[in-house]
Amino acid sequence: MQGTVDGFSYGLVTPVTAYLMACLGGALGLRCTTRSLLVAHSWRPGWLALGSAAIGSGIWTMHFIAMMGFSVEQAPIHYDRTLTFASLAVAIVMVGVGIFIVGYRGATGAALFTGGTITGLGVASMHYLGMAGMRLRGTLDYNTLTVSASVVIAVVAATAALWAAAQVRGFLWSLGASLVMGLAVTGMHYTGMAALRVHLHAGSSAAPTTGDSPAELLAPMMIGPLAFLLLAGVIVMFDPLMVMGKADLQNAAQGQRAPYPVPRSGDRHDPRAGRRPQQRSGPRTPQSW
Repeated sequence: MQGTVDGFSYGLVTPVTAYLMACLGGALGLRCTTRSLLVAHSWRPGWLALGSAAIGSGIWTMHFIAMMGFSVEQAPIHYDRTLTFASLAVAIVMVGVGIFIVGYRGATGAALFTGGTITGLGVASMHYLGMAGMRLRGTLDYNTLTVSASVVIAVVAATAALWAAAQVRGFLWSLGASLVMGLAVTGMHYTGMAALRVHLHAGSSAAPTTGDSPAELLAPMMIGPLAFLLLAGVIVMFDPLMVMGKADLQNAAQGQRAPYPVPRSGDRHDPRAGRRPQQRSGPRTPQSW
C-alpha cells in the first residue's frame, strides 16, 4: 500500500529553520577555511578541522530539523540512534577531506573538482544514511533519476562554496557563499525527499517499529551541534583577522605582516624603529625628505 507522505507538517517553520542552520554552519565553516589560508602551516589543520566540523554539524542539524516536518500517514516514524549519529560522523569526515584538499592545494581546478566532489558526496551520504536510520512499518523506495539530481546539486554547491572560500575576499564574501550553500544544501535535501516513495506493510501483523522517536532525538540533536556551532562562532568572530581590510588580508595571505602606518607630515617619530630618526646635516634635498 502506498503511504501518504507529507514533508511540511509544520508549514514553513521546518524548511526555513533548516535553511538557516545550513547557512550558519556554512558561514562558520567557510570562514574557517578562508582563515586557514592566512595563518602559518602549523595552525592550518586546526582551522580546517574546525571548518569541517562546523559545516558537517550545520548540514546534519539542517537535515533532522527538516525531518521533524516529515510524516507518513498512519505510520509513526522512529529513528535508529546509531545510524543517526553515524550520519553526522560521515558528514564531518567527508566534508573535512574536501576542505583539507582545497586548504592545502589551493583553488586549482583539480583541487576544487576533487574537494568539491568529495564534499558533495559527503553531504549526500549524510542525507541518505540518515534516511536509512528511519524505522516505520513499511519500506522506502527512491526514484533513481531524482536521487542523481540531488547528488549533482550537492557536488556543484560544494565546489562553488569551496571556490568562494579560497578567494580570501573578506567576511561578506564568505557570508554570501554560505547563503548560496545553504540554499543548495536545503534544495538537495528536499530534492532527495521528492524521490522518496513509502510502501506500507499490509495488515496489523507487521512487527512493531524500533528505535527512538523524533522527540527523543530532538534534545541531543539540538543541544550538541548547536552548542558546538555557538562555540565555533565565538572563536571565528573574536579572531583579529575577521576585521582586517582587503589589503591586510592580501599581505597576510602572502605571509607578510600588516604594513605600519605611514608617518604624517611633520611627525618625527618613526613607529617602526621605536626611536626618533637621526638628524641629517647640511641642506635638505628632495632625496633626503
